[in-house]
Amino acid sequence: MKTLSRRRFLTASAATLSVAAVPSLLLPARPARADGHKVIAAGKRVIEVKGKAANVFGLTQADGSSGLVMNAGENFRVTLKNLIGEPTVIHWHGLTPPWQQDGVAGISQEPIPDGGSHDYDFPVARAGTFWMHSHFGLQEQLMLAAPLIVRDPAEAGQDMQEVVVLFHDFTFRDPREILAELQTGGHDMGAMAPAPAPATGGHEGHNMPGMAMDGGQMSGMDHGSMNMGGMQMGGQMDGMSHLQDVQYDALLANDRTLDDPEVFPVEPGGRVRLRLINGAASTNMWLDLGKLTGRLIAVDGMPVEPVEGSRFEFAVAQRLDIVLELPKEASAWPVFAVQEGGRMRTGVVLAAKGASVGKLADMADEDFPAVGIELEQRLRAAKPLAEKAATRQHTMMLGEGPNYVWTLDGAMHGQDKPLAVKSGDRFELTFMNHTTMSHPMHLHGHLFQVVAVNGKRFAGAMRDTVLVPANMGMVTIAFDADNAGKWALHCHHLYHMAGGMMTSMAYDD
Repeated sequence: MKTLSRRRFLTASAATLSVAAVPSLLLPARPARADGHKVIAAGKRVIEVKGKAANVFGLTQADGSSGLVMNAGENFRVTLKNLIGEPTVIHWHGLTPPWQQDGVAGISQEPIPDGGSHDYDFPVARAGTFWMHSHFGLQEQLMLAAPLIVRDPAEAGQDMQEVVVLFHDFTFRDPREILAELQTGGHDMGAMAPAPAPATGGHEGHNMPGMAMDGGQMSGMDHGSMNMGGMQMGGQMDGMSHLQDVQYDALLANDRTLDDPEVFPVEPGGRVRLRLINGAASTNMWLDLGKLTGRLIAVDGMPVEPVEGSRFEFAVAQRLDIVLELPKEASAWPVFAVQEGGRMRTGVVLAAKGASVGKLADMADEDFPAVGIELEQRLRAAKPLAEKAATRQHTMMLGEGPNYVWTLDGAMHGQDKPLAVKSGDRFELTFMNHTTMSHPMHLHGHLFQVVAVNGKRFAGAMRDTVLVPANMGMVTIAFDADNAGKWALHCHHLYHMAGGMMTSMAYDD
């Protein structure tokens, strides 16, 4: 992605701060094959983080642009080339393709070998802010991800600048070593914060197989061997939730830290649409607009009734579309993403011509709280599901055990049975979280509506990823079974998924 650094911005003349400085991601991608297929290469690259070189992966087109921009109504005609030196497969997060083109190793396709390629071709009817990322091993931690923006042709005439930002949590460590430490218990579960209020109703009788629930006592699972932040957790839930189990060296915004953030030239008094993607492997964040106030108009690519604010909860794998009406003075406005339960942050800068961009600290002035469901309970879908009674229901138990085992309905991935669904079902799926961490749950191939939180029903947002709070938190989603196949269903915290918190949903017809 072509970028304009803070140092270049400060030394550039007014004439150079033009449309040409906007990152190439925002420009229409050019076909690279005669048959109309765009070619995206999964490859190796080197970035600089805090003055040190870092070897990471990336997804780029031949012109150097990161990811893909297309229009709704077009076909997703992409050839994916694998040049990373090992097998991989890429998932088109938020799109609803035929299941064989969803890009999940072991479920929808075999991994693409190094040097190989794979063609994809399916219609994309819905506009939105989506993204693409590896669905093989721990490659997502190595930044094998990129934006996938589907624009609405009806909005082409709008006088609004578009700014796309992909956030990552970054570590210099090998993610395989991190997982191995987590699984052997030699880890620090990190920051801790009061848990969300436990669910109080609607879950009687939904005990996890092999687990007796008695006032929070979990007799079927030995938590005594789990060391969480220096505190031994017994079977009794103690009202504490654990926010980070992986410690990171930095947070990145479009590959950069705040030592040298990306600077987007903007017009004073202009309108900006932020398309923001939490591509972190395991870090829930807060989106902090600082002195600005924005209107949240879409989540996970789906429109919501606008919500105004300057801070928004932003869980792993979720997206936020925020419209800003910039002040008329020639100034610079940082847009931050801050880790939950801490101060580490990253961001980009929106800067008018002639504005001074000062040094930005990579730590906020105060700790930010845990990301929860306060925003989720305020959101209302602009286009909700049609009114229809549920024809099938299931309560799925989210569990944890010793040696970094994470389960769905008491089973790890590989020992699980697919969740059964039938075409035409209105399915209501309730996630009940028996663990001490929150879980961003992602269903492939479908859009769902959040219809209840902790037993309280409401007509919430349409999404593809929802955060389920720790310590008996419950979230109910509803979706129409309208895309037959076999689909992944998992926690999007990469290490939780690797620890077993993944299953599939299979149509029985």
